[in-house]
Amino acid sequence: MKKPGLIYFDNAATSYPKPPATLEACKYFTNKVGANPGRSGHRLSVEAGRILYDARASVAELFNIEDPLQIIFTYNATYALNMALFGLLNPGDHVITSSIEHNSIARPLRHLESQGVELTRISVDSKTCQIDPCDFKKAIKPNTKLIAILHGSNVTGAILPVAEIGKITREDNVLFLVDSAQTAGVYPIDVEAMNIDLLAFTGHKSLFGIQGTGGLYVREGVNVRPLIRGGTGSKSEEDIQPDFMPDCLESGTPNTPGLTALTAGVKFVLAEGILKIRSHEEALIKQLVDGLSAIDGVNLIGDMTLDCRLPVVSFNVSGLLSSEVGQILDEKYDIMIRVGLHCAPWAHQTMGTYPKGTVRVSLSYLNKSDEVKYFLNAVNEISEKRRT
Repeated sequence: MKKPGLIYFDNAATSYPKPPATLEACKYFTNKVGANPGRSGHRLSVEAGRILYDARASVAELFNIEDPLQIIFTYNATYALNMALFGLLNPGDHVITSSIEHNSIARPLRHLESQGVELTRISVDSKTCQIDPCDFKKAIKPNTKLIAILHGSNVTGAILPVAEIGKITREDNVLFLVDSAQTAGVYPIDVEAMNIDLLAFTGHKSLFGIQGTGGLYVREGVNVRPLIRGGTGSKSEEDIQPDFMPDCLESGTPNTPGLTALTAGVKFVLAEGILKIRSHEEALIKQLVDGLSAIDGVNLIGDMTLDCRLPVVSFNVSGLLSSEVGQILDEKYDIMIRVGLHCAPWAHQTMGTYPKGTVRVSLSYLNKSDEVKYFLNAVNEISEKRRT
């Protein structure tokens, strides 16, 4: 079978390639603007400030956020999640999460647990890859302050019932933090309809921005302690942190070139439309799952009958370590995938794939059907060679 060139199937880690507009936007800022937003009164600084606000407005449009100034830009979703968790929780508080969280939630919560925060993990069913919202309702206590969960799994591709859980949090006056690292740009997110109080997002995955960009939406009235304090360009005469958004949580020079690129990526998503993006990715996933299911020796992880899932599939090949499969795909077939535990040991413990992990394929809107076809042929050859 003719090779279609280097194939990149590691989009859950970071998307590649990017739309041309993303790269052009970053180049434009670096070559034509270059100034620090909000730190000076000259025209280039003012233009940088306008560009930064445009980034907030674009993200606000995507997530149905009424006030763009409630969006804090960070360097990635991990930073945003740490900002929320350490800025909200105190010893004696109770927090509820799931059993398939990425380490960007798991590790901060484990540390906070060691400092006196009470932690409850709700189990995800290993067969259906789903979670019962009622279990969150049952777990709420008088000292429950926060429910913090991912929206979509970077291991199984399952999308959790965020809207249903959000309804519970609103009824019980509990704050709701959602990690949208895997869903932003590929699944509709409406912070109002889903009752999301805090939304962490990353810019370099399905929002088609570049690495070093991300953010946190904080609903008006939710008070988050600053993770860092410093220069904001506002109230420079004072040596205490400003108390208004976004300055109270956003210190230091932002990654304005990256955020210019993020704006272009978000506008690309808005122009294409989430439904069109999902339709294309769902077709690729069906082709991928159907093809892998037909290969002898391939063991798919999780529920492949899910009607609503991310473009993420994990599997193993009998008799081979995931690292061996990944090495062959890279060196022989020029196919880039990810192997191992994917920074999500809780998820692999839940799915029974810990500690060896899995081979993970994660597709993008910019991937094509012939790439999936070539990948399936490669996996079939690997499996056949294993049997001989």
